[in-house]
Amino acid sequence: MKISLITPAKKHSKNGNRASALRWAGFLRDQGHRVRIDVDYTGEPADLMIALHAWRSADAILRYRERFPGGPLIVALGGTDVNTFLKTDPDVTLRSMQMADAMVCLHDLIAQELPKRLRNKLHVVRQSAEALPVRRNPGGRHFDVCVVGHLREEKDPYRAALAARLVPEASKLRVIHFGKAHSEEWAERARAEMVASPRYIWKGEVPRWRVRREFVRTRLMVISSNQEGGANVVSEAVVAGVPVIASDIAGNIGLLGLDYEGYYPVRDADALAVQLHRAEVEDSYLRSLEVQCEKLRSGFTPAREAAGWKKVIATVT
Repeated sequence: MKISLITPAKKHSKNGNRASALRWAGFLRDQGHRVRIDVDYTGEPADLMIALHAWRSADAILRYRERFPGGPLIVALGGTDVNTFLKTDPDVTLRSMQMADAMVCLHDLIAQELPKRLRNKLHVVRQSAEALPVRRNPGGRHFDVCVVGHLREEKDPYRAALAARLVPEASKLRVIHFGKAHSEEWAERARAEMVASPRYIWKGEVPRWRVRREFVRTRLMVISSNQEGGANVVSEAVVAGVPVIASDIAGNIGLLGLDYEGYYPVRDADALAVQLHRAEVEDSYLRSLEVQCEKLRSGFTPAREAAGWKKVIATVT
């Protein structure tokens, strides 16, 4: 088929939406489809549209549906669709969801946030990751933990930095943060935090290979977001063998499971500091997180994600 894949992320963006679109396009091309990735839809012929984000891609979805009233349409829900726009702009967000023949979400707890009448359209397709090319080898001089996320409100990006101020003075903890600042104000705060706390190091936006190199030597990853739709960086960490400490939001619990031990109350720097110090001084706790992540790894393979997309497409064509 000729597939129009719409993403709000521009061509050279390094954010998660663009990465997801490129990975999905690869799976679909491997399955024999022709895929065109665009940030908008201008009316070109297509046998199927896959639109990432119900709200951000709403205009493209509407134009496609007007041109092809019976054309198959899959809407992949972003975290902000459910956590933000379903509340702040429900008419537009629900219109896209209702137009969809199928919806894709990235973690197991999305369904409970949707109106019951839409839940039968929903398919969970978890994002995947490739294993590291080399064996992990965390350093011994510092207890490094990484944060991989852009500096913007949804990510609560400085929570790990604030927690690092609260650990005992003898701690070897360092927080290595990778991510683009959403504005100069966010960047200024990161630079100020590095001056105030030698435990925090902000690296800015880096290519994917640099993050993967960090996964080789980091002790664990912190995902501190206020909201998520199912962050691919969790998949990346789990497949890399990096244990995760996560805020207790639905987007993290829906990936790691209700029984996962590495949660802390969202926005609570004190609780996160306790978790980080415990991971540093209790080998058994850090190992427990590693074992739990090892058990989750098979759920994030590329073969499984590709098969999930193939199944969803079969339901609408």
